[in-house]
Amino acid sequence: MTTAASLTAREVYQVLKEVALGVRALRRLSTQCWNEIHTGPMPVEVDHWTLTLFNDGDTLTYCEAATCPAGRTGILDDWQRYGTNPVDLLSAWEHRQLELTLTRL
Repeated sequence: MTTAASLTAREVYQVLKEVALGVRALRRLSTQCWNEIHTGPMPVEVDHWTLTLFNDGDTLTYCEAATCPAGRTGILDDWQRYGTNPVDLLSAWEHRQLELTLTRL
């Protein structure tokens, strides 16, 4: 259930966009690399944000969950209720840059 304190897809998108633009750094929280996962979730950290990104055949398909430094959270079910998730808001270029960043981790 979405609450007033839930993160919006737009808030999480902004973090992903800044990673794609090189403004923020992404750090892997898993022992597996993006290419090793191939299909499944990959937890990452961005400036004290934790995000769980989903890899489907080496393609970033969606963000499963996010927690900001203040402790607010958002999950895929909340965002899907409104017809989108943070990854859907990325431009094609931003999406590709983010995938390249994940591949290099």
